Amino acid sequence: MAEGARWYVVHTYSGYENAVAATIGKAVENRKMQDLILEVNIPMETVTEVNDNQTKTVERKIFPGYVLVKMVMTDESWHLVRNVRGVTGFVGSVNEAIPLTDEEIAALGVEKREVKVGFEVGSTVKVVDGPLDGFTGVVEEIDADKGTLRVVVSMFGRETPVELEFDQVEEVSEN
Repeated sequence: MAEGARWYVVHTYSGYENAVAATIGKAVENRKMQDLILEVNIPMETVTEVNDNQTKTVERKIFPGYVLVKMVMTDESWHLVRNVRGVTGFVGSVNEAIPLTDEEIAALGVEKREVKVGFEVGSTVKVVDGPLDGFTGVVEEIDADKGTLRVVVSMFGRETPVELEFDQVEEVSEN
């Protein structure tokens, strides 16, 4: 059933996000509904605050008053989430919760997508897009989080490191 799971936004009383997430988690465990409600998430961001010439790093809720729940929408799962103390309802129309789109989920960074890269540090690659189209170089560094890599390209007799996106290069086969 997990393949039918979608992300839904649950509206809560402000300040109750952590309590709501914990209560949903416990209820799922107690009722053995792990196949219906897969994950509960409170989107957070790390912010550096400066007060009186002192910097302090704090975690802050991106959307106060909201909790994200990845679930298979059934009457049973809807009632479990809806009847948690502090929940005012699902985001959507009156009687229908509307799931987040794949684009919204990607923008929020809620789900980490695993990227398979066909090359590694030391691989020879050919640039297939952008101003350096046609150049070849050697991969020096891979940043999977950003989807970029640093390639050392030989231009005008000099080694020049350039940052490129994964889809701008292809591996050169060594045959």
